[in-house]
Amino acid sequence: MADDALCWMPAADLATAIARRRVSPVEVVNAVLDRIGRLKDLNAYCLVDADGARKAARAAERLAMKRGAKLGPLHGVPFSVKDLVITRGVRTTFGTPLYRDHVPEEDAPSVARLKAAGAIMLGKTNTPTFGWVGVTDNLLFGPTRNPWSRDHTPGGSSGGAGAAAAAGLGPLHIGTDGGGSIRKPAAWCGIFGLKPSYGRVALHPHGAAWSLSHAGPMTRTVKDAALMLDAMAGPDERDQYSLPAGGVDHVKAQGGSLKGLRVAYSATLGGIAPAVDPEIRAATAKAARELRSFGCRVEEVEPAWPSPYEPWRATFYGGIATRLLPYLDRKSEIDAGLLSIVEEVRGWPPTRYVQAWFDRLAWWQHPRAFFEKYDLLLSPAVACPPLRIGELFATEIAGVKVGREAGSAFTFPFNLTGQPAASVPCGFTKAGLPIGLQIVGRRFADATVLRASAAIERARPWSATRPADG
Repeated sequence: MADDALCWMPAADLATAIARRRVSPVEVVNAVLDRIGRLKDLNAYCLVDADGARKAARAAERLAMKRGAKLGPLHGVPFSVKDLVITRGVRTTFGTPLYRDHVPEEDAPSVARLKAAGAIMLGKTNTPTFGWVGVTDNLLFGPTRNPWSRDHTPGGSSGGAGAAAAAGLGPLHIGTDGGGSIRKPAAWCGIFGLKPSYGRVALHPHGAAWSLSHAGPMTRTVKDAALMLDAMAGPDERDQYSLPAGGVDHVKAQGGSLKGLRVAYSATLGGIAPAVDPEIRAATAKAARELRSFGCRVEEVEPAWPSPYEPWRATFYGGIATRLLPYLDRKSEIDAGLLSIVEEVRGWPPTRYVQAWFDRLAWWQHPRAFFEKYDLLLSPAVACPPLRIGELFATEIAGVKVGREAGSAFTFPFNLTGQPAASVPCGFTKAGLPIGLQIVGRRFADATVLRASAAIERARPWSATRPADG
């Protein structure tokens, strides 16, 4: 099998081929490492642990050759880890020079679970400092580029993971999402990304915006994401907010029926998104209607919700800024845009964070009531196409001047609620840039979100459409 063919094989197929001794873990890891080296210009990986990956691959190969050996469901399959997620013995910088030499002594729960399932870690993917912005750039490693257009960002803050998945630099990627950081790069890179229910995948240590952040899979297929979720999900005593094991087989669940589900499509979330690019609006509305052919009742709805941006901003930026306050004597090592936020937060009254919690709890009543009627809410994942390298956020969408919240208007509300939400590829702009459809489920209904995502994937397959190598 040609080396690049191995790079594009789904994790599910790789795991089967390895278990049947048709493919060697060493072959797979070497093929992906070679491709990472050839596509360094993307800057998707900020650290590649080639020696560690090859050592693990050789051990996986020896085990696979033993007759009767019990192999994990992801035995020999490569994965990457966002540089906000700790990895034992492998540098984790959180995207900042302040932690350039930080080497953790333990794995985060998601990393440990994938390794226990037999997967092989390739390295760390790039991220902005503490995931503070929806593009991927930092003072330590520089910008990550979108495989579909090197002049554009893959989004953020899991932009390195999004670029890696889209470019065939491994089939499985751990991302995190505090305001859209899995879903935005998934949309802008033309891959699948799932923000599971809050607590479904245990976190340790929690990030600065701990109550908003979710860890989840970023992959080229829905089935691979379900495989990843099955491996990563479950409680961990280091995370007191992690959910009990649900006993759900997400791989089997994503093939279930959708008949009778009540589905709402909203183009603006009732105005929370002040403007939406016309191409994105048209593509996502068309994709939402595809669910009718699977027996869903789909209707267009604009919920009358006020914007929850203020409590989200106070919680998200307040947490990151508080973490950076001890480093204000090293201002040259903090991104200029982030430094201004740190300075602002330093002047906030202590009651602002508490008030954000009150406002957040009150706002939950709006989607709670909405999801009593609907099983799923569909919308654009991002209101605008990918930004150019160097831009931090959109200032104008569809001819309308917008604030920085507009680019994440569809995503951050569901970090406040903790609901499962995914971004599914649903087309391209005339300029050839990917568009993502967001699918939001009821609390804890991860399986329903995966089922709907798999249906969209069957209706309009995307994994065979790949960006040029440059």
